[in-house]
Amino acid sequence: MIVENKKQIEDFLENYKKKDCIIIPVESDSNKHPQQTRLSFIYINTFDEEYALPINHNDCLNIEVLNLSADTQKYTYDKKKLLHFLDLQNVIDVNLLNYMNTGKPIEIDDLDTNAHSLLKMKYYKKDNINDVIPIMKHIEKCRKIVDVLKDTIEKNIQYVNMSYNNQILDDLRFIESNGLQTIDGVVHSEYNLFTSTGRPSNRFGGINFAALNKKDGSRKQFVSRFKNGVLVEMDFDAYHLRLIADKIKYSFPKGSVHEHMAKFYGVDYEEAKALSFQYLYGYIPQDVIQINPYFSRVEDYIKKLWNEYNSKEFIVSDIYKRQIFKKNLSDMNANKLFNYTIQLMETENNMRVLTALIPEIKDYKSKLILYSYDSFLLDFNMEDGLDYLKKVKKILEQDGKYPVKVSWGINYHEMKDITEKFE
Repeated sequence: MIVENKKQIEDFLENYKKKDCIIIPVESDSNKHPQQTRLSFIYINTFDEEYALPINHNDCLNIEVLNLSADTQKYTYDKKKLLHFLDLQNVIDVNLLNYMNTGKPIEIDDLDTNAHSLLKMKYYKKDNINDVIPIMKHIEKCRKIVDVLKDTIEKNIQYVNMSYNNQILDDLRFIESNGLQTIDGVVHSEYNLFTSTGRPSNRFGGINFAALNKKDGSRKQFVSRFKNGVLVEMDFDAYHLRLIADKIKYSFPKGSVHEHMAKFYGVDYEEAKALSFQYLYGYIPQDVIQINPYFSRVEDYIKKLWNEYNSKEFIVSDIYKRQIFKKNLSDMNANKLFNYTIQLMETENNMRVLTALIPEIKDYKSKLILYSYDSFLLDFNMEDGLDYLKKVKKILEQDGKYPVKVSWGINYHEMKDITEKFE
């Protein structure tokens, strides 16, 4: 049923609120970020009936976006995208569920109808092309997606840990929705969780937000949206070394990790820093293992991890109990597996930080605009004051376990270290 009038709306809502369903939002322009487009229509399948709720489609009498809150269970292919358009509870991301249990996402890229392919090719420069693709063709595609999702739903697979579905997807949506101000306008990031290591990629609109070049000046385009604002970056200090230290139960003394390591190596700070990262991500020489108790324990952990991986054919993450499967990783060796594990530790600790951080900062004028690997980027409104930054820093540091350095600047290229302001 295409819902176009008051009676149809009433009948739909009565049925919808009683039943579990699959919800597929169809945006007007698939080439744009969800924050920069609108809904064309919403497709809903209750497993025995289907509905199309036209919002901006040329084929139909369009209706206002309905309040679709209900206690029943909802399923979707991309929950993060859905949340950009609709504020809903009780939503299961079926693609994420499949990924968490198999290590691979569900692919739906090849489900376009011939009409989709033809019109997208012919009118590739036209905005809002989905509004003119016949709605019945959209419904045809949605039915194919439903069939794919039902296959996973009917297997009755359960999340080992619901945190990614219930919290983390919305946390990442929150960051995406804030956007980054550039000299040419606002751009939005898009986090992709479906990677082999579990570390999200972050690419949209030709920009790789996870690997912005620090040397070519391209970061200058990112500026504050506020008249009295600056960009503030908080970077974890020796993050990976400290994360692994927790795992191997090694206690660094208070102060600089690299100065501590320099004493074992008999070199200066900068060389010690380079050597530690070289050993952590590569080969650990036997003489280092003998003189450095940290790397002696790291070597033992690498061997233990490799044995577990080969015997069980998967490893399990510490915080969210995610499984990384041997069958999904190619050309693996002990050191490469260890590097993947570091990335997973980093990601999960950051997700835990985000869950603690966002409720504490969401009502301020300042915006959290980017998270990548070992850093968090804020668009800081001076009116929020230094106490706001102190609050963020305290949450990131997790009772002092993971110290952060703070820098700020008028753009993301020209940043000055201001860590001393917090001492």
